[in-house]
Amino acid sequence: MSDTASPGAFPYRLVATDLDGTLLRSDDTVSQRTRDALAAATAAGAAHIVVTGRAVPWTRHILDDLGYQGLAVCGQGAQVYDAGAHRLLTSVTLDRQLAGVALAKIEAEVGPLHLAASRDGLDGEVLVGPGYAVTGSLPATPFTDASDLWSAPLNKLYIQHPTLSDDELCEAATRTAGGFVTVTMAGAGIVELLPLGLSKATGLSLAARRLGLKAADTIAFGDMPNDIPMFAWASYGVAMADAHEELKAVADEVTSSHDEDGIAVVLERLLG
Repeated sequence: MSDTASPGAFPYRLVATDLDGTLLRSDDTVSQRTRDALAAATAAGAAHIVVTGRAVPWTRHILDDLGYQGLAVCGQGAQVYDAGAHRLLTSVTLDRQLAGVALAKIEAEVGPLHLAASRDGLDGEVLVGPGYAVTGSLPATPFTDASDLWSAPLNKLYIQHPTLSDDELCEAATRTAGGFVTVTMAGAGIVELLPLGLSKATGLSLAARRLGLKAADTIAFGDMPNDIPMFAWASYGVAMADAHEELKAVADEVTSSHDEDGIAVVLERLLG
């Protein structure tokens, strides 16, 4: 929390919001109430940063529709994106050799996986292999030749298992390959392998530094285990009502669901 906040003033200089399941409602829109609350927070002097697991190509259209002009942290912290300038400021890629070793170790433990991969860059494709189920209607490019997976720089791999739950797969992948990659769960059917040590907190700290802001200035909103590092970094973490239990366990507060304007409920209270 900012030490310079005056009594009755909005107590944070940075509002960090996850996208899916947090800022976006189930119909992929942002309510007018939430837009108004964020606008009031920024009018009170706070910056707003979207922090999402989606890479830039899967995020850009949403930010454009919102008229969002600020910085966004994309790809689970791998990318810092200037939405107003449509420019990628930083990008971290996955070591493909380490990722291959990690995949082999996980498959030796649990059997064959269904795979997808997010290529690096402003226009990086998401490649989807046989059996992998893409959430929603996001654009993806099918592949059948495994060599295509490794032919260009990647910022993450997605893994699915035909029978294991997301929690079971995430636990097994972390146990067997956690020394080679970071494993995180970003949503239903979304278990990801990231560059080792990368998290939303990594990207958020870089973006905040560009704005002259710190962890102590930050309130963060999220709904999934991939938001845990962001909550650990921020001064105050707020989980949505329908958040994963692991995130609720470390949150400072649980608000209403993403369909019930959970972000706005908290911001309106803080704005007084």
